Amino acid sequence: MTADQTAPEPRLTSLSHGGGCGCKIAPAVLSEILRETAPMMLPEELLVGRENADDAAVYRLNDSQALVATTDFFMPIVDDPHDFGRIAATNAISDIYAMGARPIMALALVGMPVNVLSRQTIGRILDGGQAAAQAAGIPVVGGHSIDSVEVIYGLVALGLVHPDLVKKNASARPGDLLIQGKPLGAGVYSAALKKDALSAEGYARMIALTTQLNTPGPELAELPGVHALTDVTGFGLAGHLLEMVRGSGCSARLDWAQVPFLAEARALAEAGHITGASGRNWMSYGSEVFLADGFSEVDRGLLTDPQTSGGLLVSCAPDARDDVLALFAAHGFADACVIGEVLEPSESPRVILA
Repeated sequence: MTADQTAPEPRLTSLSHGGGCGCKIAPAVLSEILRETAPMMLPEELLVGRENADDAAVYRLNDSQALVATTDFFMPIVDDPHDFGRIAATNAISDIYAMGARPIMALALVGMPVNVLSRQTIGRILDGGQAAAQAAGIPVVGGHSIDSVEVIYGLVALGLVHPDLVKKNASARPGDLLIQGKPLGAGVYSAALKKDALSAEGYARMIALTTQLNTPGPELAELPGVHALTDVTGFGLAGHLLEMVRGSGCSARLDWAQVPFLAEARALAEAGHITGASGRNWMSYGSEVFLADGFSEVDRGLLTDPQTSGGLLVSCAPDARDDVLALFAAHGFADACVIGEVLEPSESPRVILA
């Protein structure tokens, strides 16, 4: 019997050992792997490479245009094929917005167990990805596919930005405020979903959050007071903030009480729905995080929770605060808020929980 006959198909999430950005290689392991790779000759036109673990590569084309290139793909975080495709594509396009660029086109990366899933199911995954790309105003113009044991889908995304408006993750300044665009907790929600412990309302909220394009990025880049941008994905809030402060040579203070979360995130985390990636994240960078008194294991799980298609994290001058929040609000990001500040330069950058 083939996958295109009437036998029931397995849940998408049952075909992968991890899901969403929780599939990422742990930060410390990835750093070790990259350190062992041979150095490369880099052209002077390369404005952003891999030196600060930024969201995308940026290559200057001319005085007014730079090409932004990124790729992102993962295994299913949900069982609905169309939703999975939308989430994966939205997540990939996010890295373009996080550099302050506007997306222009994408290529699909497709790995499918073709003897397990029907052509109809695979087609719905691709349709979901195309729907997200269409919402971003770009075409999916090709790609590459393989017959894979696990379900894998994502995009190569390309964008354009003025070279002077590129927003790196490593240009935060002392005194900057930190603004988070989306609430956290997607990893906890996905862990609960795999155990049938997520409510229908929680699922709908997770889908809405993970398919919301980070469209404020290009307009944020045009604000003079915005100094650094990144998006919070698989390494959790602490991990991506650490990438920002390491590159900027500063530390940061997080006001934990102000960090926005999905409504059921804490209760689900307290019930044990914390991903394995959260623990791997903490093992990778926990020594660089100073926890406040009374900070629980649940809090630590939420701090390191891997986000799939997470929100933008902005470092901006205090006098740009109102403009940044107004931009987020205009794009439908009602939970955007100030969550901390960048501290003075430090030889050993840290994230400090207050």
